[in-house]
Amino acid sequence: MFVQLIEFQTSRFDEARAAVDEYRASTEGRRTATRGVLAADRDNPGHYVNIVFFPSYEDAMKNSEMPETQALAATMMALGDGPPRFHNLDVVFDEA
Repeated sequence: MFVQLIEFQTSRFDEARAAVDEYRASTEGRRTATRGVLAADRDNPGHYVNIVFFPSYEDAMKNSEMPETQALAATMMALGDGPPRFHNLDVVFDEA
């Protein structure tokens, strides 16, 4: 399993959320992400962490190459209050 953690800051959360909702609708059945978790930082208003799960690194790269993913990334960059920070993580242990 592979996890991409994306930290970002935005004062335009509603617009960013709408862009993600549109992306999800337009890529239904084609995107390779299996799960997504969006969390708001209680101690830092406007700071968010998006955790996206993929079966593998290769699946994540396939997803990244989709034109819709590229368009969403550009939109999110425009809506952010600075550049996002990415963490690309190979899952070593997973326990429910």
